[in-house]
Amino acid sequence: MCAGDLPGAERSSDVVFLDSDRRGRRVGEPEPEPRSDEGVKRWIDRMRYFLEVDPDGCWVAADEDRIVGFAISQNRDRLWYLATYGVLPGQQGKGIGKRLLDAVLAHADGRQGMFSSSVHPGATRRYRLAGFSLHPQMRMVGTVDRSRLPVVTGLAEGVADDFDWMDRLDQEIRGAGHGADHQYLLNNHRLVVSRGAGYVYIDDRGRPILLAAADRRTAADLLWEALASAQADTLVNCITTANEWAVDVGLAAGLDLGQEGYLAVRGMPTPAPYLASGQFL
Repeated sequence: MCAGDLPGAERSSDVVFLDSDRRGRRVGEPEPEPRSDEGVKRWIDRMRYFLEVDPDGCWVAADEDRIVGFAISQNRDRLWYLATYGVLPGQQGKGIGKRLLDAVLAHADGRQGMFSSSVHPGATRRYRLAGFSLHPQMRMVGTVDRSRLPVVTGLAEGVADDFDWMDRLDQEIRGAGHGADHQYLLNNHRLVVSRGAGYVYIDDRGRPILLAAADRRTAADLLWEALASAQADTLVNCITTANEWAVDVGLAAGLDLGQEGYLAVRGMPTPAPYLASGQFL
């Protein structure tokens, strides 16, 4: 992949995930829509970041001038993660996805691995054959009942000086620090910390993007802080059964529980207490 591929890769990504969202739409949910102009900009900006930090993990499949598939992966210390991966619906079943996955797994070079997976049958079959365990994920959605918000103390706004202990915590929970990803996340999200014990990134809609903590009580406090920031409907994603503390918080806040894909891991346990980011894991 090179920088000039980013717009074409974004267009293919939008088609792939819009098709997936439409297939997986639940009764009563709104019809999925293509990415907004702002969403397109964010996707390209994020993938450009990955391309700059670890270019050897970024691959595309092209049919003449059209990008028909993409796989963006990154190595961080002894952890490899897959940020995004897909093949256009009309090009699936031709071996393109296998070749892309082979390329990014070669880049992993034996590292332990983690990524958030859809329920696409072809993709999940390929992940399992590659040695990944697929842990069902849950998500919680709805409007926070603000009358149920508890008083949470001991939290502070995070700054770049927190990254050292945050990386040490990451190493304990997921086997490797986020490294340069922390600065990118801080540039784009609010960071709230319980210094030395946990952190959560919160997006501009008040949704938790990535959460890690040394214990469940700290994790719950951080999630409550994110829910207190929520604007209208919110989303808590990437909840595995190892992180049922998040289910308890979400239910107490009046959110609804549903299923959402898998967390795929290889050579490592499911991180906890931890809520993974969909693309930064």
